[in-house]
Amino acid sequence: MVIKNLHVWGFSLFLLLVSTWVWSAPNQIMFTHDLPHDASLAQSKGVPLLVIFTSSDCVYCERSMQDYLIPMQQNPQYAHKILIRRIQITDETRLTGWDGKPTTGKAYAASLNIKLTPTIIVFTPDGKQASDPIVGVDSEDYYGGYLDNAIDAGLAKMHPAIHSPSQAN
Repeated sequence: MVIKNLHVWGFSLFLLLVSTWVWSAPNQIMFTHDLPHDASLAQSKGVPLLVIFTSSDCVYCERSMQDYLIPMQQNPQYAHKILIRRIQITDETRLTGWDGKPTTGKAYAASLNIKLTPTIIVFTPDGKQASDPIVGVDSEDYYGGYLDNAIDAGLAKMHPAIHSPSQAN
């Protein structure tokens, strides 16, 4: 009986550790399968939602994630600024859209007219685009600034009194 309970306890601990690792996933950008759920999480944190649209053979997508988005995700200062998720533009698996209706990554990307990857869009938790999409990685000298500007635009739309340009130092 004790051994059986030990196995159940051990398996439960294993599941907890795996789910914690998958949830935190510090070295990857999590795919979204439910935009309203992620938007609710972003809303509870008081941050916008950054979505990177990728394709499987896109070396620039990997560069954007490895050089910019994953370090942002790991940086405690950005934890208070943004929630980052990923959508594959060729993915046919189910995705719950902003309206709660089922769609796919492919159909959702097409509805936004996304054809090039990476494309990054910052959304407010109500599903509105906060700034123009960032398409490609055209200039690495300015790319981090483009990302920061898009994130700041999302924060400004969510909290205009705090993040208005007149409040800048």
